[in-house]
Amino acid sequence: MTMTPQPGIMDINLYQSGASKIEGVSEVIKLSSNENPHGPSKRALDAFRQAAGELHLYPSTDHSALRHAIGDVQGLDPERITCGVGSDEIISFLCYAYAGPGDEVLHTEHGFSMYRISALAAGASPVAAPETERRTDVDKLLAAVTERTKLVFVANPNNPTGTMIDETEVARLADGLPEGCLLVLDGAYAEFVEGFDAGQAVIDARDNVFMTRTFSKAYGLGGLRIGYGYGPKEIIDTLNRVRGPFNLSVPALKAAEMAMRDTGYLDWCRAENVRMRDWMTAQLHAIGVKVDPSEANFILARFDDQAQAEAIDAHLKTKGLIVRLVAGYNLPDCIRITVGTEEACKQVVAAIKEAL
Repeated sequence: MTMTPQPGIMDINLYQSGASKIEGVSEVIKLSSNENPHGPSKRALDAFRQAAGELHLYPSTDHSALRHAIGDVQGLDPERITCGVGSDEIISFLCYAYAGPGDEVLHTEHGFSMYRISALAAGASPVAAPETERRTDVDKLLAAVTERTKLVFVANPNNPTGTMIDETEVARLADGLPEGCLLVLDGAYAEFVEGFDAGQAVIDARDNVFMTRTFSKAYGLGGLRIGYGYGPKEIIDTLNRVRGPFNLSVPALKAAEMAMRDTGYLDWCRAENVRMRDWMTAQLHAIGVKVDPSEANFILARFDDQAQAEAIDAHLKTKGLIVRLVAGYNLPDCIRITVGTEEACKQVVAAIKEAL
């Protein structure tokens, strides 16, 4: 018997995560996956350890304690929140629920690869709209919308560019979409922007905007895979019908709740990220490496061409430094570098200087 996958499945290129090993090198510094170099807060770690005594119990199906923690800290209605295995799962839920064969899912040309993957998995057609100098261009997105467009994904700040658009542009995009088309704001890196609500005000004033968030970046819980979505209650009710009843484990729920409530630690991580991101950007500019202003926990370094970017990457590997080539994001002459500890950032800059 020959089993045939659904249309679109075999068009999916497997997701390529940031490398974590270098052949022949025992000790490496990983700056390829935009992880928090300081790890999770002590309160989150303590909650995770304490959850070990509850491993024989099924987790909550409604994630009530975590949703209320998010609501308390972020000023969101807990009834309009759903939780998933990272924001990736929320993205998949949205595609399964609202897009299918004959539909289109729109994203920017340098957008997160999971938009395309999730669209294809749902049987829909992914469509990439051009950016302008590695920045989301609202006019080009609106020009790419058709009667088949059901979802529009915009990461703000964007990955892998680190650039973002302001609330006025987000609102203009939302208001320009046709009825029946949902704007999804991917806020994976929103915590790194001081005072940024990730689009909450835009969402609360409309019924066609939704946001996804994650605990994998600023909160340092990438290994537990926790994310959430916020938006109109009707959409939350729909996504909860797609969501598995026990999709998040007891330790994940407990750790995420404490991570969300430990606002002082998040503030410290944000300040450290800004300090080293600005330092690294200035240092690279000083040696002639182009870097767009980043609002995330990484920078995108641009070199003369793909050959030079690959040569720089190879040299960094000899120093035990793992960064991310982003040719797969249509940026072949670029390297994305996570903002690490002060020592890690100094080593990366020194190695690039040496290579050049």
